[in-house]
Amino acid sequence: MNQKLKPILMFSCACILISACIGGAGSVWAENAPREVIPGGMAFGVKYYAKGAIVIGVCDVETASGLVSPARDAGLEVGDVIISAGGSEITGLEDLLQLVEECGGQKIEIEYTRNEQPMTTVVKPVIDRTANTYRIGVWVRDSTAGIGTITFIDAKTKRFGGLGHGINDSSTGMLMPFGKGSIVEVDITGVTKGRKSLPGELKGEFVGKELGTLCANTEVGVFGTYHSLPGGLASPIPVGTRNDLKTGKATVRCSADGTLRDYEIEIVEIYDDAGRTKNFLIRVTDKKLLDITGGIVQGMSGSPIIQNGKLVGAVTHVLISDPTKGYGILIENMLETANQEAEEHTS
Repeated sequence: MNQKLKPILMFSCACILISACIGGAGSVWAENAPREVIPGGMAFGVKYYAKGAIVIGVCDVETASGLVSPARDAGLEVGDVIISAGGSEITGLEDLLQLVEECGGQKIEIEYTRNEQPMTTVVKPVIDRTANTYRIGVWVRDSTAGIGTITFIDAKTKRFGGLGHGINDSSTGMLMPFGKGSIVEVDITGVTKGRKSLPGELKGEFVGKELGTLCANTEVGVFGTYHSLPGGLASPIPVGTRNDLKTGKATVRCSADGTLRDYEIEIVEIYDDAGRTKNFLIRVTDKKLLDITGGIVQGMSGSPIIQNGKLVGAVTHVLISDPTKGYGILIENMLETANQEAEEHTS
């Protein structure tokens, strides 16, 4: 199927500048993965901080002798992730900005990754004649924030998973390297309905209370742990595998109007070889949800999909050509990765 699709996480990214520009469908089921989980559906806010500084632009610096680009001359490119400069770890914008400003014009050795491969280069900052400070000529991003949906909660461990796809940098499309993050309460304040070629979105406001911490950002979702379990949770239900998934009626659980509800959908097609995130095609059939959102909108990513009393998957992408349709990810893919991440963080 060659229709355009869009991940439906809703994120607005914080762009930061340090230059004159400131101005397999199948998965191996983990033996110790939970066999019952609490289905989510609650909207949540994410505050996310990348590990390092992601280069989202390379540009010129206006100096007394003309335009130059130290970063470009050093070979830095969009998508590179700066992890160290001058021997000091770069955890984000402020680290890099301070180091460049205090360099006194001396060359700086930069350690960075490109396509996850470690690389090094040397950059020589120059004086920006307008700001009268040292610059290297890059735009970088180190954080983002947005709204998504909780997919599942393990009551025994307080661990959760959400989104059904990773948090990607909006400029480069790359999975943002994980540094740290948290989830917070969010109030849904409105909806922009989805239309053909124009995905809609849930509108919301962070209300301040931190609910838990993130531990991983992966291609199949984000994972973390609640500080304490939220009140009013549903009872745990069995986890469905690929073999349990069937074409036909199902429900999606979400809080599109601010209240957690189940809405009718149809599983239209199941794919045998569609990678780890787009495993089946769904269509929204519930008139009430269609009236509220027009179908699937940004912010609904991670909404749990339930069929025959089992949690079988989550909403992950919307079809740009038809907002009533979207893709679902198998819940076993999310749980397998969640289990692996949990083991790495407790070993």
